[in-house]
Amino acid sequence: IYKVPTSLLNVQEEAYTPLLISIGPIHHNKKGLNEMQEQKRKYFRFFWNRLENKLDLENYIGFLEQHEQNIRACYQKKFSDISKEEFVEMMLLDAVFIMELFLREEKRLEHKKDYLVTQRCVSKSIQRDLMLLENQLPIVMLEKLYDRVVPKNVKKHKKFIHLAHEYFRFYYPHQHSSENKFELRKWEKSLHFTDLTRNVYLPKKLRSQMKYSQQECVLRTATKLNEAGISFEKVHDRCLLDVKFEKKRFFSWFPCFGCLPCCKLFKARFQIPELRVDHTTECVLRNLIAFEQCHYPEEPYICNYVSLIDSLIHTKDDAEFLVEKEAIVHGLGSDQELANLVNGLCKNVVINSTCYHQIMEDVNGHYNNNWKWAMGTLRWVYFRDPW
Repeated sequence: IYKVPTSLLNVQEEAYTPLLISIGPIHHNKKGLNEMQEQKRKYFRFFWNRLENKLDLENYIGFLEQHEQNIRACYQKKFSDISKEEFVEMMLLDAVFIMELFLREEKRLEHKKDYLVTQRCVSKSIQRDLMLLENQLPIVMLEKLYDRVVPKNVKKHKKFIHLAHEYFRFYYPHQHSSENKFELRKWEKSLHFTDLTRNVYLPKKLRSQMKYSQQECVLRTATKLNEAGISFEKVHDRCLLDVKFEKKRFFSWFPCFGCLPCCKLFKARFQIPELRVDHTTECVLRNLIAFEQCHYPEEPYICNYVSLIDSLIHTKDDAEFLVEKEAIVHGLGSDQELANLVNGLCKNVVINSTCYHQIMEDVNGHYNNNWKWAMGTLRWVYFRDPW
């Protein structure tokens, strides 16, 4: 569990900073977040009253005390200024709060008087805070609490990771995709909630298809590619990162035309799964990027995807074009705001390799072909409508 690198923090600190609640030691006792400490204690009392066997929680406290050094080692900074007793108390309070919150969210109708659950502006802010890279607990702590302490009659899911997955479903980019499911063992490898969110972005099928190259390759903008005859289309039921570039021969459905010179030309399509952008998207992507920069420098899938979209959008016109093609749907104030958001995401991000190198090479090869430009101009200028 890392502190966000200063180079990224300086670009937009608020994207990595909790608004309402601190979890773990990094933002512990931070001014402005103390109000939620009393709410944590209330949740602890509710959780205590849930228990059929109080000894289970006492045994869990013993587990925290026994593994305090191992838990502390999960953090990049060791927090030598926090004593063992204070560290264990903090971890216990935060773990119980998360558990009680998740259980209440699952049965929201039974907790109509709890404003943390019923007031959407508050619940969404807490949900956002629990996803931040600096605001994490090791997930193994929560799994132990769920398995050993939470009463069986309260559990709807066999494993805590399923409960957590359900809680963060709002942030998943392909909620209705048929590829949204991946093997349970992948979930079990999630280190914390930021890692869980990243894993959902990366289904197993996509992971196995990605091939890396360290050769630098620059992509033209969406409007420039369109001028060269490359069409853009959105696709459904595909992972957000599963971008494809396809070329198909003109008149390919007429085999008898295959010998004609014009039939050696290709129709090029850039297929982009629909990206939905709202006021939480930047925060989610920035934290996933920061986590990859720290923990997955050799597998920066999210960084690669954001860099690809950044290459396609340089100006308001590029953003407007992709919105028109429904490759991007956003709820921001304007297309210029969308362009600014995308262009700022990769600032100070270091990427040594990309999984989209072959796509970029194919697109640039098409772009640099004069015949493709001629056909693109013909289509765009003379055949863009029936007249």
